[in-house]
Amino acid sequence: MNRYIKNIGRLLLGMALSFTAYSCNDYLEEENYTNLTGEDFISEDNADRLVVGIYNALRPVYKGYDVTMLGTDIFTTQGNIGTDLSSLNVYFNLNSSNGSFSSEWDRNYSVISKANIVVNRFTNEISWTDSNLSARDNGIAQAKGLRALAYFNLVQQFGGVVISLDEIQEISADYARSTEEETYNQIIADLEEAIPDLEAYPETGRFSKRAAQHLLAKVYLTRAYTSFAGTDDFEKAAALAESAIDGYDIKSQTYAQVFDYDNQVNDEVLFAVQYGAGGDYEDRNNNKHSILMFSVDQLPGMNRQNPYGFKDNSAMPTEFFYSLFDDNDTREAATMHRVLFANVEDSVGTDKIAVGDTVIYFPKKALTADELADKLDRYYVYQPNQYYYNDSPVDVPGVNYKYSNNTNTTNFPIFKKFDDVGFDEAEGGYRDTFVFRVAESHLIAAEAYLGAGNMAQATAHMNVVRERATGIADYYTTVDLDDILDERALELAGETSRWNDLKRTGKLEERIKMYNPHIIDHGSFDASIHLLRPIPATEIILSDNNIEQNPGY
Repeated sequence: MNRYIKNIGRLLLGMALSFTAYSCNDYLEEENYTNLTGEDFISEDNADRLVVGIYNALRPVYKGYDVTMLGTDIFTTQGNIGTDLSSLNVYFNLNSSNGSFSSEWDRNYSVISKANIVVNRFTNEISWTDSNLSARDNGIAQAKGLRALAYFNLVQQFGGVVISLDEIQEISADYARSTEEETYNQIIADLEEAIPDLEAYPETGRFSKRAAQHLLAKVYLTRAYTSFAGTDDFEKAAALAESAIDGYDIKSQTYAQVFDYDNQVNDEVLFAVQYGAGGDYEDRNNNKHSILMFSVDQLPGMNRQNPYGFKDNSAMPTEFFYSLFDDNDTREAATMHRVLFANVEDSVGTDKIAVGDTVIYFPKKALTADELADKLDRYYVYQPNQYYYNDSPVDVPGVNYKYSNNTNTTNFPIFKKFDDVGFDEAEGGYRDTFVFRVAESHLIAAEAYLGAGNMAQATAHMNVVRERATGIADYYTTVDLDDILDERALELAGETSRWNDLKRTGKLEERIKMYNPHIIDHGSFDASIHLLRPIPATEIILSDNNIEQNPGY
């Protein structure tokens, strides 16, 4: 069990009940009762503060992107292709001391710990009047749904994990891992128990019945590929995805509208981790704008207060990702910036840069030599095959913008769909982090119907997503797993775990060896080891070696 859970018996009860505000446009706002103990004030009138604490614990879970992005087909690192041995990206010397895996473990178990407190207190310690029994049941359902989400995050990365369903009141090392099958059974049980008591359309920020159906669909879909799959897992996944969709037409708003900062609370979003300008520091401290970003502040006409943000992650998209967008795919313009504009006056050679001038341009298709020379007199231009560290182009004679003067070793179209406001360089963002969207429900349904042998329904759901992006109603006549993975990349890049998607479908090794440049050059992926992550060494030590390490680590 993680350190938070194992040592919770040492904490004052009041600390366990002290939760920061959880906020956004229409946000859940709670007071901070740090100096009070649970015995002093927890009653049916204010018990919801415990539930809000679970949501607050989700924020760190969805701020760590290395384990979900690196070592995949659509994301790589910004380091030298020949020498960058970043372990998560190339699977080189992955070990149990890696901080990314410790963070993934700890953060999800923090959610589980807080959920267990809610289930215990709501069930055993709070006196409920008959008029509030539905609130009790809904609170327990939210806790179980979010506990299932955390366990699902863990089982996909680590396999079977320690299952703890009780509030921990004392220190113990008597923990052992459950099997992967047992972990899936617990996740399914939590969600099936939660769904009847969740609201289909609750207040903004709450875990809804449809969000739980979406999650359970993905759980069944993932289990369907395992050796312990149920005979009807694909069918169950498809039916649950249909329930999550609930007739909502994603074409009622464009892809760009979904990611419009002023439209974060919209009907396509089934569940989001919330932030907002109000509340305490954590309420306005998202960092998602700073991922999939190079150091744009180093460009001429830019400074650290530029409108795009500050690099805080080594990840970048692969050339394969950029190649997936057809010319008529409107998601491209909403997903990335192909042009960056100056925010301060500057000069390069004879070129005077005014605020709002172009400083770098990434054409979708390669320019001719004459076109390139003309533009390089006014701003930097990087062609589609010049994004990586090793692909820095040769200077063009006689132009103002010499590639050799650009201190950035990687230059690529940065992500736009996570653009934020009010941020302070790498952090301080107010944008919500979308966890589940109805568009993904369609893609889950497509994959589930494909697994169930229903090609007509698989293509129908794929075409719903594709039509919004391109305006073409019947783009797909048949689909396979590669089509689905490509569509997931186009629709969901940076939102869902690409590593989990590739692992689930059995396509991880094939695709990284085809499309990840660092792995092509010096990757060390071993399917007998790397389809599971190493259990953090600290957890094994704290369990007195009762927790077994995954093979190969």
